[in-house]
Amino acid sequence: MESSCSSCNFAASSSLLLPPKPISKPSRHKSSSPFELNFAKWKPKGGPCRHRLAVRSACGGGGVGGSEDSAPVNGFAVAPSKLFMQEAIGAEYGEGFETFRTDGPLKMDVDFLNDRLQEGFLQRIRYAMKPDEAYGLIFSWDNVVVDTQSLKLRAWKQLAIEEGKELPEDIRLQKLMVHAGADHVLHKVLLWDEESEEDRLKSRLAQLYYDNLLKLREPMEGLKEWMDAVHTARVPCAIVSSLDRKTMFEALDRMKLAKYFQAVVSEEDGMESIAHRFLSAALKLDRKPSKCIVFEGDPRGVTAAHNCTMMAIALIGAHPAYDLEQADLAVASFNELSVINLRRLFANKGSTFMDLQKQFAEREHPKRKLTVEDPIF
Repeated sequence: MESSCSSCNFAASSSLLLPPKPISKPSRHKSSSPFELNFAKWKPKGGPCRHRLAVRSACGGGGVGGSEDSAPVNGFAVAPSKLFMQEAIGAEYGEGFETFRTDGPLKMDVDFLNDRLQEGFLQRIRYAMKPDEAYGLIFSWDNVVVDTQSLKLRAWKQLAIEEGKELPEDIRLQKLMVHAGADHVLHKVLLWDEESEEDRLKSRLAQLYYDNLLKLREPMEGLKEWMDAVHTARVPCAIVSSLDRKTMFEALDRMKLAKYFQAVVSEEDGMESIAHRFLSAALKLDRKPSKCIVFEGDPRGVTAAHNCTMMAIALIGAHPAYDLEQADLAVASFNELSVINLRRLFANKGSTFMDLQKQFAEREHPKRKLTVEDPIF
């Protein structure tokens, strides 16, 4: 997936010295984006640059109306299969995605971004005075910003009623339905073997999910208060999702959350895995992956964050606490968080003084008792 960008300015930027500006709702008729990438060493010598949609929005293109990938599929803004499927975790070996330049492809992997997104001299001075601004927060859409688990389960129930079928009452099977792919659920869980109707059922399922999403007015509990706190501390935030950009902006506007996010990674960015979405978000925030914190509700997302050298805060709910034990911090709601928690996550990074250590006590030799037979001299 490629697109053209008439002017990509990769000059060194001091925009981080200013408070981050909130994103504005994109126009439906004109492609626009508030994100820019500025790297002194990446400036091409001339000519247009070609690259993936992942960086297209950062160069001023790829708005809601400017991409052929955002064209409706069966009447939907995004292909139905993208909503009810398990994405690959990604970055198992630190690999990233590719962008395209006039002199050839450029691989954006974890080590490359950690090396190139180093803070400048003035930025280090600012971050020394205001350390919270050095971090980047990445919020997953599913079960972190919105309770998508309930939305998906409701869509399955509505589809079953329309088809005159029944859903299993087992809670474990219902959890499997909202986390597994639609193909697996139809054939292995619900045993609906009408192969000729599979595309129609998945399309209708996606439509029901969108209808439920349009009725949503409130985010997850405590999210607004938490976003107010990080906004006051001027910590830049990004949101990642498999939804199309237009639908996500409309949902954020209804929940009055759009002003809090400085970067968005959506379906139009063309990322192939969860980790790639996180790396794209770090790139748009102009923060090293190792300085980013991911808010996730799925253990797969926690693994993807760690693959990207990011910290992970897990939100208990869609998955129990014992499934999220790999996270650096697990909370039941955003009300349990404070900005100081962000600093504590990085305070002892790289040290092992909190690890369990075995302490070897000095063995005391047993005292020997003198007897009459023992010679003194």
